[in-house]
Amino acid sequence: MTEFLSNNQFLTMYVLMPLAIVIARICDVSIGTVRIILVSRGMKLFAPILGFFEVLIWLVAISQIMQNLSNWVNYLAYATGFALGNYFGMMVEERLAMGMVVIRIITQNDADKLIEAIQKNHIGTTSLAARGMKGDVRLIFSIIKRKDQELILDLVRKYNPGAFVSISDVRTVKEGYFPKAAPEKTPFSRLMNTSLKRK
Repeated sequence: MTEFLSNNQFLTMYVLMPLAIVIARICDVSIGTVRIILVSRGMKLFAPILGFFEVLIWLVAISQIMQNLSNWVNYLAYATGFALGNYFGMMVEERLAMGMVVIRIITQNDADKLIEAIQKNHIGTTSLAARGMKGDVRLIFSIIKRKDQELILDLVRKYNPGAFVSISDVRTVKEGYFPKAAPEKTPFSRLMNTSLKRK
């Protein structure tokens, strides 16, 4: 393999090396994007771990650039990897759906059915009467897990399709009413349940 690469310097310098830099940059920038989001949400354990791997991969990529300063293709590869890394990082974070968000719904129509539908999904809401540009409105506030965001939006589209909705991240939450997640069934928990039943 080494002999093949040494005999094909063009392939190594202008294809394999830039490709490796692109992949490395995608990895480290994606990790960095997720890390920044974790820091903003106060997740103190996972952010430093991701930071370690982010810097390690970045050092590998930048070392290849420094060793081949005359190769302009590496610069393009570095910039391309950075751009794609931002995109993939946001996709990863969106898939993970971490943290909490506050959703604000302002509706001019009767909101009782919408509130009832939200509460049927065991999600707490706070509502109050207010006045907007076109008259009386109803404000609905709810702090939810980010993974439940689409559920709320679907309910809004169903019961109050013209409602104004705004969503923003929440760093910390104290108290409140949230759906209880089903306990994870691990082999240890199943063993404990079996032993308790026998007693």
